[in-house]
Amino acid sequence: MTDDTGKDPSKLIDARIAELDDWRGEALARMRKLIHESDPDIVEEWKWRGVPVWSHDGIVCTGETYKKVVKLTFAKGAALDDPAKLFNSSLEGNTRRAIDIGEDDKIDADAFKTLIRAAITLNASTRAAKGARKIPNA
Repeated sequence: MTDDTGKDPSKLIDARIAELDDWRGEALARMRKLIHESDPDIVEEWKWRGVPVWSHDGIVCTGETYKKVVKLTFAKGAALDDPAKLFNSSLEGNTRRAIDIGEDDKIDADAFKTLIRAAITLNASTRAAKGARKIPNA
């Protein structure tokens, strides 16, 4: 798959991780690995001039890098249960939620994978509901 520039998004994400060359690259690579372990069918995309995006029936999360954090923003995070309290950023909105990972932060891998799977399930149910509304009555 290629993005709108004709480039392979997975290779662009590989390049972003390599160019970071510090803890942020390691953190992004670790979270990317967990995302793929959660869903081997997840699609990698490259949007908005350089943001890694993971999608399955819609956007699951994005992976932005800043000076002090790697931010994983879940497109529909406000609708997800987060019993492990991974969400620690963008808590005030009605739609998105994010996980900010600092240099020394550790993320519970199992809880993160559960959150990824929940986001995928939500995307699938939203998509199914939209499809059901389009079916005309017989």
